[in-house]
Amino acid sequence: MVIFSAMYPLRVIIIISLLTAGMRANAQAPRHYVCYQTREAISIDGLPTETSWQQAVWTEDFSDIEGDARPAPLHRTRVKMCWDAQHLYIFAELTEPHIWATLRQHDTIIFHDNDFEVFIDPDGDTHQYFEIEINALNTVMDLFMSKPYRNGGPAMLNWDTKGLRTAVHINGTLNNPADKDRSWTVEMAIPFKALAFFNTRITPEEGATWRINFSRVQWQTDVVNGRYVKRPKTPEYNWVWSPQGIINMHAPEKWGYLQFSAIPGTPFREPATAGAQQALRELYHRQQRYRRQHGHYTSDPAALGWQDTAYQPVIEATSTQFTATIRQAGFVNIIDHEGKIIFRHE
Repeated sequence: MVIFSAMYPLRVIIIISLLTAGMRANAQAPRHYVCYQTREAISIDGLPTETSWQQAVWTEDFSDIEGDARPAPLHRTRVKMCWDAQHLYIFAELTEPHIWATLRQHDTIIFHDNDFEVFIDPDGDTHQYFEIEINALNTVMDLFMSKPYRNGGPAMLNWDTKGLRTAVHINGTLNNPADKDRSWTVEMAIPFKALAFFNTRITPEEGATWRINFSRVQWQTDVVNGRYVKRPKTPEYNWVWSPQGIINMHAPEKWGYLQFSAIPGTPFREPATAGAQQALRELYHRQQRYRRQHGHYTSDPAALGWQDTAYQPVIEATSTQFTATIRQAGFVNIIDHEGKIIFRHE
C-alpha cells in the first residue's frame, strides 16, 4: 500500500525507523518469475482466455508481508505475466467469498478498499519506481516515487501510467452480502513507454531483469444493514508475492525478480551483481547507524565492523554524504547515502 506522510500509522513509522537504523527483520530470498514474450494480441477484459495466459505459469501463492513467521493468508492470491514489444501484461486472481468495493474516483487512496497492487522498479536501483493500485470496481490509483519514503521521497500522485489498460472480472456479485462469491480477477497492460523518462527506451531485451512485487490489502468486514462495513479498530491484512520481512512495501531491494525472455523454457538466472548489491545494502544500514552515533559517515569499513572478505568496499565519506563501491565479476556496484544503487560494466 502507499503511505503518505500525514497518514503514517505508528507501526509504519517504527518500521521505517528500524530500517534506517539498520535493524532489519530476518530476510527471505526474493522470489523470481520468468516472463515470456507473447506473439498474440491480449484483450484486456479481466479473463485469461488467450493462449498466452493458458501457457503462462502462476507465481507462488501470496504469503503474509512479513513472511512465513506469520499466519498464511485467508484467501489465495496469485499472478501470471507475459510481455510484448509495447507492454507488460499482468493477470491476477484473488479468491474472495465476499467481494466489495466503494471507491470510484481515480487516484483516491485505493487501499482503503480491498485492493491489488503492483510495484515496479525497472532498473533495480531502489529509486524512481512505480506503484499501481486497483480495486474490484476497476478504480486505479497510480503514482511515481523518486525515492523511498525512508529517504524523504514524496508520493507523486500527479503522475499517471499513460496508456494503462485495466479490467476487472467478478466471479460472483459485487457488494452483495446475501450470497457467496468466488473470486475477482485483474488484467493489466502496462506500456513500457509509460515507465520511461526523458525519451529513454526501456523495452526489455532478452534476459533483462527488473524488480517487481505485488500486494493484496484485505480488510475484515461485518454486514450491517445489508452492507459490508470494515471492522472498527482492526488492522488490514497485507499479503504479497515476495515477502518483505517488514510491514512496508516501500523497500524495493526486497522485491522479487522479473526476468524477460522470448525463448520458452529459459531458466531464471540471478543477476551477477546480486551478491555485491546485497553487501552494499548491509553497508548502507551500518553507515546510517554509525552516523546517528557519531554525527558523520565514515570511510573506514573496519569502523562499521565490516568482516565480509568476499566483498571489500571502498568508501568515500563526508559528514553528510557517502558512496561505497564494490567491484565484482566485471561490474562496478555503487551505493550512496540515500540508498540508491547503480552498477555498470568495468
